[in-house]
Amino acid sequence: MKAYRGQPSIFNAIKHKEIRAQLEVKDLSLNFGGVKALSDVNLSVSTGELVAVIGPNGAGKTSLLNCITGFYTPQKGKIFFNGVDITHLPPHDLVRLGIGRTFQNIELFPGMTVLSNMLLARHNHCHYGFGSACIFSSSMRREEVRHRRILEELIDFLEMQAIRKKPVGSLPYGLMKRVELGRALALEPVLLILDEPFSGMNLEEKEDMVRFLTELNKSWGQTMILVEHDMSVVMSISPRIAVLNFGQKLAEGNPDEIRTHPEVIKAYLGDTVHG
Repeated sequence: MKAYRGQPSIFNAIKHKEIRAQLEVKDLSLNFGGVKALSDVNLSVSTGELVAVIGPNGAGKTSLLNCITGFYTPQKGKIFFNGVDITHLPPHDLVRLGIGRTFQNIELFPGMTVLSNMLLARHNHCHYGFGSACIFSSSMRREEVRHRRILEELIDFLEMQAIRKKPVGSLPYGLMKRVELGRALALEPVLLILDEPFSGMNLEEKEDMVRFLTELNKSWGQTMILVEHDMSVVMSISPRIAVLNFGQKLAEGNPDEIRTHPEVIKAYLGDTVHG
Protein backbone atom coordinates (compact mmCIF):
# COMPACT_ATOMS: atom_id res chain seq x y z
CA MET A 1 0.00 0.00 0.00
CA LYS A 2 1.37 3.37 -0.96
CA ALA A 3 1.34 6.42 1.27
CA TYR A 4 2.41 10.00 0.72
CA ARG A 5 5.85 10.52 2.25
CA GLY A 6 6.08 12.89 5.15
CA GLN A 7 2.31 13.16 5.48
CA PRO A 8 -0.09 11.43 7.86
CA SER A 9 -1.83 8.31 6.60
CA ILE A 10 -5.27 7.19 7.73
CA PHE A 11 -3.99 3.65 7.30
CA ASN A 12 -1.14 4.33 9.70
CA ALA A 13 -3.71 5.76 12.09
CA ILE A 14 -5.59 2.46 12.01
CA LYS A 15 -2.40 0.46 12.48
CA HIS A 16 -0.64 2.41 15.19
CA LYS A 17 -3.40 3.89 17.35
CA GLU A 18 -5.22 1.95 20.04
CA ILE A 19 -8.51 1.86 18.11
CA ARG A 20 -11.19 -0.44 19.49
CA ALA A 21 -13.88 -2.01 17.34
CA GLN A 22 -15.58 -4.47 19.64
CA LEU A 23 -19.06 -5.51 18.48
CA GLU A 24 -21.48 -7.69 20.42
CA VAL A 25 -24.84 -8.79 18.99
CA LYS A 26 -26.93 -10.49 21.69
CA ASP A 27 -30.15 -12.47 21.15
CA LEU A 28 -31.19 -10.31 18.21
CA SER A 29 -34.68 -10.89 16.77
CA LEU A 30 -36.33 -9.00 13.90
CA ASN A 31 -39.83 -9.57 12.57
CA PHE A 32 -41.65 -8.18 9.53
CA GLY A 33 -45.26 -8.92 10.40
CA GLY A 34 -45.44 -12.69 10.68
CA VAL A 35 -42.06 -13.21 9.02
CA LYS A 36 -39.09 -13.84 11.31
CA ALA A 37 -36.07 -12.31 9.59
CA LEU A 38 -33.79 -12.91 12.59
CA SER A 39 -34.32 -15.12 15.61
CA ASP A 40 -32.07 -14.92 18.69
CA VAL A 41 -28.90 -14.25 16.69
CA ASN A 42 -25.62 -13.83 18.56
CA LEU A 43 -22.40 -12.59 17.00
CA SER A 44 -19.18 -11.08 18.33
CA VAL A 45 -16.44 -9.30 16.42
CA SER A 46 -13.16 -8.33 18.05
CA THR A 47 -10.84 -5.51 17.08
CA GLY A 48 -8.79 -6.40 14.00
CA GLU A 49 -10.93 -9.37 12.96
CA LEU A 50 -12.41 -10.11 9.54
CA VAL A 51 -15.60 -12.09 10.17
CA ALA A 52 -17.74 -13.39 7.30
CA VAL A 53 -21.49 -13.97 7.49
CA ILE A 54 -22.84 -16.41 4.93
CA GLY A 55 -26.09 -18.20 4.18
CA PRO A 56 -28.59 -18.88 1.41
CA ASN A 57 -30.82 -16.17 -0.04
CA GLY A 58 -33.29 -14.98 2.56
CA ALA A 59 -31.19 -16.24 5.47
CA GLY A 60 -31.19 -12.82 7.17
CA LYS A 61 -27.67 -11.64 6.37
CA THR A 62 -28.55 -8.15 5.12
CA SER A 63 -31.21 -7.82 7.84
CA LEU A 64 -28.46 -8.40 10.40
CA LEU A 65 -26.26 -5.73 8.79
CA ASN A 66 -29.19 -3.32 8.65
CA CYS A 67 -29.75 -3.77 12.39
CA ILE A 68 -26.07 -3.19 13.16
CA THR A 69 -25.99 -0.04 11.01
CA GLY A 70 -29.27 1.42 12.30
CA PHE A 71 -31.49 0.94 9.26
CA TYR A 72 -33.68 -1.60 11.08
CA THR A 73 -34.67 -1.66 14.76
CA PRO A 74 -34.96 -5.17 16.20
CA GLN A 75 -37.90 -6.17 18.34
CA LYS A 76 -35.65 -8.07 20.73
CA GLY A 77 -32.01 -8.19 21.71
CA LYS A 78 -29.16 -5.72 22.03
CA ILE A 79 -26.20 -4.52 19.96
CA PHE A 80 -23.15 -3.16 21.75
CA PHE A 81 -20.24 -1.33 20.13
CA ASN A 82 -17.25 -0.77 22.37
CA GLY A 83 -19.52 -1.27 25.35
CA VAL A 84 -22.14 1.26 24.20
CA ASP A 85 -25.69 0.13 23.51
CA ILE A 86 -26.29 1.18 19.88
CA THR A 87 -29.48 -0.86 19.31
CA HIS A 88 -31.71 2.17 18.74
CA LEU A 89 -29.23 4.68 17.34
CA PRO A 90 -29.87 6.11 13.83
CA PRO A 91 -27.34 5.52 11.02
CA HIS A 92 -25.75 9.00 11.18
CA ASP A 93 -24.90 8.54 14.86
CA LEU A 94 -23.35 5.16 14.14
CA VAL A 95 -21.17 6.72 11.44
CA ARG A 96 -19.91 9.19 14.04
CA LEU A 97 -19.06 6.25 16.31
CA GLY A 98 -16.95 4.77 13.52
CA ILE A 99 -19.20 2.26 11.76
CA GLY A 100 -19.12 2.46 7.96
CA ARG A 101 -20.59 0.21 5.31
CA THR A 102 -21.00 -0.58 1.65
CA PHE A 103 -24.31 -1.69 0.16
CA GLN A 104 -25.42 -4.72 -1.81
CA ASN A 105 -26.98 -2.38 -4.36
CA ILE A 106 -24.61 0.43 -5.27
CA GLU A 107 -25.56 3.75 -3.61
CA LEU A 108 -23.44 6.23 -5.56
CA PHE A 109 -24.24 9.46 -7.45
CA PRO A 110 -23.78 8.43 -11.10
CA GLY A 111 -23.51 11.97 -12.49
CA MET A 112 -20.69 12.93 -10.13
CA THR A 113 -17.03 12.03 -10.48
CA VAL A 114 -15.25 9.36 -8.47
CA LEU A 115 -13.44 12.05 -6.47
CA SER A 116 -16.67 13.96 -5.77
CA ASN A 117 -18.48 10.82 -4.60
CA MET A 118 -15.66 10.07 -2.19
CA LEU A 119 -15.46 13.69 -1.02
CA LEU A 120 -19.08 13.47 0.17
CA ALA A 121 -18.00 10.91 2.75
CA ARG A 122 -15.70 13.46 4.40
CA HIS A 123 -18.63 15.53 5.72
CA ASN A 124 -18.34 13.90 9.12
CA HIS A 125 -14.76 15.15 9.42
CA CYS A 126 -15.46 18.75 8.35
CA HIS A 127 -14.97 21.22 11.20
CA TYR A 128 -15.44 24.53 9.43
CA GLY A 129 -18.79 26.31 9.33
CA PHE A 130 -20.86 28.07 6.72
CA GLY A 131 -19.14 31.43 7.34
CA SER A 132 -15.65 30.02 6.84
CA ALA A 133 -16.76 28.34 3.65
CA CYS A 134 -18.26 31.58 2.29
CA ILE A 135 -15.07 33.58 2.77
CA PHE A 136 -12.79 30.63 1.99
CA SER A 137 -10.82 31.22 5.18
CA SER A 138 -7.25 29.99 5.67
CA SER A 139 -8.39 27.39 8.22
CA MET A 140 -10.99 26.11 5.78
CA ARG A 141 -8.38 25.89 3.00
CA ARG A 142 -6.02 23.92 5.25
CA GLU A 143 -8.79 21.49 6.12
CA GLU A 144 -9.77 21.04 2.48
CA VAL A 145 -6.15 20.24 1.62
CA ARG A 146 -6.15 17.58 4.32
CA HIS A 147 -9.38 16.02 3.01
CA ARG A 148 -8.05 15.98 -0.55
CA ARG A 149 -4.78 14.42 0.61
CA ILE A 150 -6.65 11.58 2.34
CA LEU A 151 -8.82 10.97 -0.71
CA GLU A 152 -5.83 10.91 -3.03
CA GLU A 153 -4.22 8.37 -0.73
CA LEU A 154 -7.31 6.16 -0.94
CA ILE A 155 -7.49 6.56 -4.72
CA ASP A 156 -3.83 5.58 -4.92
CA PHE A 157 -4.38 2.53 -2.68
CA LEU A 158 -7.42 1.36 -4.67
CA GLU A 159 -5.61 1.97 -7.97
CA MET A 160 -8.25 4.39 -9.27
CA GLN A 161 -5.96 7.16 -10.49
CA ALA A 162 -7.09 6.73 -14.11
CA ILE A 163 -10.78 7.12 -13.24
CA ARG A 164 -10.64 9.72 -10.46
CA LYS A 165 -12.25 12.45 -12.62
CA LYS A 166 -14.68 10.22 -14.51
CA PRO A 167 -18.44 10.20 -13.77
CA VAL A 168 -19.29 7.13 -11.74
CA GLY A 169 -22.19 6.29 -14.09
CA SER A 170 -19.75 5.75 -16.96
CA LEU A 171 -17.76 3.06 -15.14
CA PRO A 172 -18.09 -0.73 -15.33
CA TYR A 173 -20.00 -2.27 -12.44
CA GLY A 174 -16.89 -3.77 -10.86
CA LEU A 175 -15.19 -0.38 -10.68
CA MET A 176 -18.33 1.14 -9.18
CA LYS A 177 -18.02 -1.40 -6.35
CA ARG A 178 -14.43 -0.27 -5.85
CA VAL A 179 -15.56 3.38 -5.66
CA GLU A 180 -18.15 2.38 -3.07
CA LEU A 181 -15.41 0.78 -1.00
CA GLY A 182 -13.33 3.95 -1.35
CA ARG A 183 -16.20 6.11 -0.17
CA ALA A 184 -16.75 3.88 2.85
CA LEU A 185 -13.04 4.07 3.71
CA ALA A 186 -13.15 7.86 3.36
CA LEU A 187 -15.37 7.86 6.46
CA GLU A 188 -12.34 6.49 8.36
CA PRO A 189 -14.45 3.70 9.88
CA VAL A 190 -13.30 1.76 12.90
CA LEU A 191 -15.63 -1.07 11.86
CA LEU A 192 -16.15 -1.59 8.12
CA ILE A 193 -19.23 -3.58 7.07
CA LEU A 194 -19.27 -4.97 3.54
CA ASP A 195 -22.52 -6.22 1.99
CA GLU A 196 -21.63 -8.47 -0.98
CA PRO A 197 -18.67 -6.41 -2.24
CA PHE A 198 -17.83 -9.04 -4.89
CA SER A 199 -21.25 -9.31 -6.54
CA GLY A 200 -21.30 -8.51 -10.25
CA MET A 201 -17.51 -8.66 -10.58
CA ASN A 202 -15.45 -10.67 -13.03
CA LEU A 203 -12.55 -12.84 -11.87
CA GLU A 204 -9.90 -10.14 -12.27
CA GLU A 205 -11.99 -7.58 -10.38
CA LYS A 206 -12.57 -10.08 -7.58
CA GLU A 207 -8.84 -10.77 -7.31
CA ASP A 208 -8.18 -7.04 -6.98
CA MET A 209 -10.86 -6.66 -4.29
CA VAL A 210 -9.47 -9.64 -2.36
CA ARG A 211 -6.05 -8.00 -2.45
CA PHE A 212 -7.40 -4.68 -1.15
CA LEU A 213 -9.42 -6.23 1.69
CA THR A 214 -6.61 -8.55 2.74
CA GLU A 215 -4.16 -5.64 2.83
CA LEU A 216 -6.56 -3.55 4.89
CA ASN A 217 -7.18 -6.30 7.41
CA LYS A 218 -3.83 -8.06 7.76
CA SER A 219 -1.42 -5.17 7.25
CA TRP A 220 -3.43 -2.30 8.69
CA GLY A 221 -5.73 -3.93 11.23
CA GLN A 222 -9.04 -2.80 9.75
CA THR A 223 -11.92 -4.58 11.52
CA MET A 224 -14.47 -5.94 9.04
CA ILE A 225 -17.73 -7.84 8.74
CA LEU A 226 -18.18 -9.39 5.30
CA VAL A 227 -21.41 -10.73 3.82
CA GLU A 228 -20.73 -12.62 0.61
CA HIS A 229 -22.08 -15.45 -1.58
CA ASP A 230 -18.80 -16.35 -3.27
CA MET A 231 -17.60 -19.22 -1.10
CA SER A 232 -14.14 -19.41 -2.66
CA VAL A 233 -13.54 -15.79 -1.64
CA VAL A 234 -14.98 -16.22 1.86
CA MET A 235 -12.99 -19.36 2.58
CA SER A 236 -9.75 -17.76 1.40
CA ILE A 237 -9.84 -14.49 3.35
CA SER A 238 -11.97 -14.93 6.47
CA PRO A 239 -10.54 -16.79 9.49
CA ARG A 240 -13.99 -16.99 11.14
CA ILE A 241 -17.34 -17.56 9.47
CA ALA A 242 -20.88 -17.40 10.86
CA VAL A 243 -23.65 -19.16 8.95
CA LEU A 244 -27.27 -17.99 8.99
CA ASN A 245 -30.27 -19.98 7.77
CA PHE A 246 -33.91 -18.89 8.05
CA GLY A 247 -32.88 -16.09 10.41
CA GLN A 248 -31.03 -18.32 12.86
CA LYS A 249 -27.33 -18.87 13.38
CA LEU A 250 -26.67 -22.37 12.12
CA ALA A 251 -22.93 -22.62 12.75
CA GLU A 252 -19.77 -20.65 13.44
CA GLY A 253 -16.12 -21.58 13.02
CA ASN A 254 -13.06 -21.50 10.82
CA PRO A 255 -13.27 -22.32 7.08
CA ASP A 256 -12.40 -26.01 7.56
CA GLU A 257 -15.09 -26.42 10.21
CA ILE A 258 -17.70 -24.70 8.03
CA ARG A 259 -16.72 -26.71 4.93
CA THR A 260 -17.37 -29.98 6.70
CA HIS A 261 -20.31 -28.98 8.91
CA PRO A 262 -23.18 -31.30 7.92
CA GLU A 263 -25.93 -28.78 8.63
CA VAL A 264 -24.16 -26.10 6.59
CA ILE A 265 -23.73 -28.47 3.67
CA LYS A 266 -27.37 -29.45 3.94
CA ALA A 267 -28.46 -25.80 4.05
CA TYR A 268 -26.79 -24.69 0.83
CA LEU A 269 -23.09 -25.26 0.36
CA GLY A 270 -23.45 -28.73 -1.11
CA ASP A 271 -20.66 -30.55 -2.91
CA THR A 272 -19.21 -27.35 -4.46
CA VAL A 273 -17.22 -26.73 -1.29
CA HIS A 274 -15.41 -30.04 -1.62
CA GLY A 275 -14.62 -29.57 -5.33
